[in-house]
Parts: sequence; structure tokens; C-alpha cells
Amino acid sequence: MTLDPIQLTRRLIDIESITYNEGAVGAFLAEFLAGRNFAVETTPVDQPENKGERFNVYAGVVKQTPDVVLSTHLDTVPPFIPSSEDDLNIYGRGACDAKGIIAAQIAAAERLREDGVKVGLLFVVGEERDSGGAKLANTQPKGSRFLINGEPTDNRLAIASKGALRVLIRAKGKMAHSAYPELGESAIHKLVEALDRVLAIPMPVTEGVGPCNLNIGLLEGGRATNVIADHAEAQMLVRLVGPSEPVRTAILDAVGDLAEVHFTLDLPFIRMRQLDGLPTMVAAFTTDIPALLNWGEPVLLGPGSIHVAHTPHEKLAKRELLEAVDLYVQIARRLVG
Repeated sequence: MTLDPIQLTRRLIDIESITYNEGAVGAFLAEFLAGRNFAVETTPVDQPENKGERFNVYAGVVKQTPDVVLSTHLDTVPPFIPSSEDDLNIYGRGACDAKGIIAAQIAAAERLREDGVKVGLLFVVGEERDSGGAKLANTQPKGSRFLINGEPTDNRLAIASKGALRVLIRAKGKMAHSAYPELGESAIHKLVEALDRVLAIPMPVTEGVGPCNLNIGLLEGGRATNVIADHAEAQMLVRLVGPSEPVRTAILDAVGDLAEVHFTLDLPFIRMRQLDGLPTMVAAFTTDIPALLNWGEPVLLGPGSIHVAHTPHEKLAKRELLEAVDLYVQIARRLVG
């Protein structure tokens, strides 16, 4: 029976799988793939939030080493938004990031398998938080030569993907009555000065890729408006267009003795191959690819726009979803040659 990617996308969207709660969608996929004559393996992944079992799902052919593996992630960002559709689009959380991609990759894998291409499928958990599933999968590769990773790229081939450097800056002070600031030491004042210095750092630019950009996403600290703050911290994310070391050094120099600096995540900038005749783009976002390099040379492509992912209006054009199936088949055939 021919797979309907549109129907499968809606079924997947309607299974809530916010990061750390991917167990139900993983179980559904494992059963679904087994029912379509794939040999299915599930690998448990650590659960930081006690929300039940979660696991990666691998599907292939028994005793066959795949030449190419199609891969994306099972988890979504919050909140859960159930599926709906009209004549043109599928709507709901995960429509393009990445449940439509899962459906397209399964449909493509079935066509490739029929053509005799040695193909596998890898669906991992945790991409939206810490790439926990990908990191575990990277210790258990299947010997594939190529990995086609799926993220929303408007069905364009990504020639590069920015890295990610997550930074925690924590300042300490001394509490006192705000009427007598000379008796205390404000952690917030220190942090504000440190952040001002960090924002003044000239960020690297890579030709053909664009600038490294920095976002201060979280700020917290203090006790009350009439208390000198004894603690304050900021969390920021830097999108890398080259090695992280120069950026790390610049941040440490800028902050100096004002606060502590902790680098909590460092995913590298990645360049990828082009294929003649296919439109290209640069992914300003980070993917699981840096954590899956043992699965083969990476390629990045998927239907949908990153601009609607993570929004209340997430959607995926049905036409683009069906085009992605053909593109995955075409790219896999060209790679394995």
C-alpha cells in the first residue's frame, strides 16, 4: 500500500512529543515502520525530566549496511498544537519541524528500497534541547557513507550550517538595604556592565555565509527593588560561522573579573557539499549534524520554512512535502551513485 505523507504527517503531529516526552511518538513510529517491513531497532536515551521512556528509532533491512541514512528528530518545541489542514497546507506543532520531514523520509526510503538502494532511517530525540539522542546514536553508527539530515530549508540544499555556542554569565554580589548601597555590592550592576562589554565585541563574518550573531535570551537576578542584588545571571546563544575559540576568548576578555563565564554547549560550524542543479541556502540555525558525523558525509535539506517553525503558525505546504519525497530520492541516488 502506497504511503500517504500528508496523512502520516497529521498522525505524527497529533502525538504530542515535546522534548523529553517523545516516548509515544517513538512507539508509534517503531510499530508503523515494522508494519511496513522495516527491521526496527529502538535505543533508550537518558531521561532528565522523568517523563517516561524515550528512545531513538532506527529502521533498515536485516543484516544490511546502509549506504545512505535519512534522519531527523522526533521532538518538538512547546506548546502542543494539534493538526489541521486546508487545500494548501498542513498546520500544527511539528508540521515542518520535523514531522512532515519524517513522513517524507519514510516515503522516500520505501522508494529507494524498492530500487535496490541500501537505505536506513534514523529518528532521534532531544534535538531541540541538547541533541541527546544524536550524541548517543553517534556512538552506534551503522557504517553508512552518507547522512541526509532533515530540517526546514524550503527544499534547498544547505551548503553550511551555523554552529552554536551557549554561554552562561553569572555575577555575584553582596546584599544590603538599597538606601545604603555602599554597604553592598550589586551583582546586577556587574552583570549589566559585563553584558554591555560583550555586546560591543566585533563578531566574525564569513564570506558566503554571513555574520556570527549573539542573542541574550535570558536574564534573572536580585531579590527585590529595595535590596542590593547578591546574584544575577544571563544566558546567551552565539550562532557561529567559524571556530568557537576566538569568540570564547573575546567573551572571557570582555567580562574579565566582573562575573563567571561558563560555556555550556559548543556545536561547530559545518560546511556541506553542493550538488549541481539544486538550489542552495545557508542554515543560520544549528542541527543534529555535528553530533552525527559518524553516520557519514552530511547533507541537509527539508521541506518547510524555518521562519514558521517554533511559532504558533507553524505550517507545511502539501506541495512542498510531496516535492521533498522526490528530492530525497534524487539526492540519495546521486550520492550512492
